[in-house]
Amino acid sequence: MKLIVDGENAIFGRLGSFVAKELLKGNEVIIINSEKVIISGSKKDILDKVINLRRKGGNSMRGPKISRIPEKFLKRKIRGMLPWDRPRGREVYRNLKCYVGTRLNEDLKDIKKFEHKKPLRYLTIKQITDNLK
Repeated sequence: MKLIVDGENAIFGRLGSFVAKELLKGNEVIIINSEKVIISGSKKDILDKVINLRRKGGNSMRGPKISRIPEKFLKRKIRGMLPWDRPRGREVYRNLKCYVGTRLNEDLKDIKKFEHKKPLRYLTIKQITDNLK
């Protein structure tokens, strides 16, 4: 089953856990507007954490991989919610697709939207990836 999720104004933790559960059920999940997903918390704390993780990676092939592209950033964070050390987690990860904007050729009528109150302090994924450059 194909499931389309709108990431606009969705809190990352709730979106990520929902997507991970759907992937483990065997569904294919497509996230649109992935650059508009919200990460709640203080702007300074969020940016410090991400920038320090990126700095740890250094030049090596091993370190934590933090992308500057919003859809890859989101996809990598959702990967952390899957059982990556088992073959099942790696299989279902292939069924996740993230897009910036709504560039889909498919029917956009059956879209899952997250309706919840916006936190007072937050950053969007677009703001985070722009600060990494």
